[in-house]
Amino acid sequence: MRAKDLKHIFYEWDGDILVLNILGTPSAKQDVILKPKGNQLKVSVKAQPQNGKATDYMVDFLAKEFGVSASAIEVVYGRESIHKQLRIKAPKKLPNGVEFELNRGDKK
Repeated sequence: MRAKDLKHIFYEWDGDILVLNILGTPSAKQDVILKPKGNQLKVSVKAQPQNGKATDYMVDFLAKEFGVSASAIEVVYGRESIHKQLRIKAPKKLPNGVEFELNRGDKK
């Protein structure tokens, strides 16, 4: 499916893997998943941006939100940038307040 055909272009399903485009905000007052902005989901975390530590912290935070272990989340790119892409293997739950379509492309 082409990106322009997607209802929500900040994510896509690759089988049971959720691919997320993230706009990260480090040094925030709280850890929170916000609304999408363009083709990225806004995620703020309290951690300081230092050698990818804020991204590691974000992965731990998102692992809890999606009900997976941190090892189930791969940082495709953006470890030391606010623009990231993550791959979350078989999320057990989806965070409240963010609309995801549950069709994971499992059609056979």
